[in-house]
Amino acid sequence: MANFLSLLLFLSTLLLGCHSNKRPSSPPNIVFILVDDLGWTDLSCYGSSFYLTPQLDRFAKEGMRFTNAYASCPVCSPTRASIMTGKYPTRLNITDWIPGHDPDNRRLLGPQDLNELPLSELTLAEAFAEQGYTTFFAGKWHLGSEGFYPEDQGFDINKGGHHKGSPPGGYYSPYKNPRLSNGPEGEYLPDRLTDESIAFIRANQDEPFFLFLSYYTVHTPIQPSKRHLERFQKRADESFPPHEIQRVKEHDGMTRTNQIHPEYASMVYAMDENVGRLLTTLKETGLAENTIIVFTSDNGGLSTFPEKRLAPTSVLPLRGGKGWCYEGGIRVPLIIKAPGITQAGSESEVPVISTDFYPTLLDLAGLGEKPEQHQDGLNLRSVLRGKTELDREALYWHYPHYHGSTWTPGAAIRMGKWKLITWYDWEKTELYNLDQDLGERNNLADQYPEKVAELSQKLADWQAETSAQFPTIRE
Repeated sequence: MANFLSLLLFLSTLLLGCHSNKRPSSPPNIVFILVDDLGWTDLSCYGSSFYLTPQLDRFAKEGMRFTNAYASCPVCSPTRASIMTGKYPTRLNITDWIPGHDPDNRRLLGPQDLNELPLSELTLAEAFAEQGYTTFFAGKWHLGSEGFYPEDQGFDINKGGHHKGSPPGGYYSPYKNPRLSNGPEGEYLPDRLTDESIAFIRANQDEPFFLFLSYYTVHTPIQPSKRHLERFQKRADESFPPHEIQRVKEHDGMTRTNQIHPEYASMVYAMDENVGRLLTTLKETGLAENTIIVFTSDNGGLSTFPEKRLAPTSVLPLRGGKGWCYEGGIRVPLIIKAPGITQAGSESEVPVISTDFYPTLLDLAGLGEKPEQHQDGLNLRSVLRGKTELDREALYWHYPHYHGSTWTPGAAIRMGKWKLITWYDWEKTELYNLDQDLGERNNLADQYPEKVAELSQKLADWQAETSAQFPTIRE
């Protein structure tokens, strides 16, 4: 009898345990943090000795830091379109910042690309909304005007996203932003966008959400964080004398080669501080271990300008900067934390690009990929788990426009250690071995004509496959 009662007790306990485990775990939340114009070496954990980013340095120790991460274009709108669609900018025919600029005194005329992300695209936000996620956007959009705003592309809430690429009223209220109400006098835009994001998290912590925080920082105008400026002015004077700007010639422009800009440094620090506030909120609400976090930039740092203008930052040892297909314009910081997937403090040298976020986030959230949409992106799950290779032959860039950084129309391909850049205005080709020459100083095109021919053909094939548009000779 005693054995029979013991058996009943055991079976009852087992059944109760099974019943309690029937409730599925909550789907993971997604937090995507995109910084505007943040250079590859603008973070302490990526090598800066002048800028201070303690919050992001700490975050890098919690997730995976990528050393070969790329934006899909050296300017903002095309990269943002790639993130939202999983497609290369050429396939979308969004190849310049919106609306772009075609100088009338140059030999070539850039192609007429789109000024908005087509509504026919199934955006990343729409993909998550279809699965019951509440979707939230804060900050810079720059993918179309009225009728093409974030709320038209899958976001339930939009705080500040409109057609302008820089804050129309600057970084202090009043913002002159049609999608963001003014704050109290002296309110700083990065603080406000973070406040809005934190309020959203606290109000939606019981249901899965997709949060896209797109800071206008550190895009021009360079307007310092007043509460941090004195610290970096003193730091520049005391720790980095002499306080002199250093530049080198870059084709028709000049590239800054040292980081000693106190105003810019204060903007970087304020951004870092606000990212820390957001991460702290996730921990306080108990959501940190069920939230996938991505931090990256939309293009390289603004380091190259015409001779009479001074760029605010340096991305050495990389060459060029925003607007250029040299590494300085396209290589960006990327940190990803996926609880249960990424190992704390890990690093990856695998080359990845903006198109990869779409399939990766869908898969990590358990939603299933949409290959008919994100045609050019690859799932990074295996890389996040530590795999050192990805089944991709090459990465591509096509920027057939002139840019204020003095870039002229061109395109590029990276395949393994080899990087080829072709220039349409200057009618020349350059070849670099990135393993031996990260700064792209030693042009090997004459020494390896067969490699030039191989990469040029692969680039041309990709351009044809993605319907790339080319500049034409101005009449």
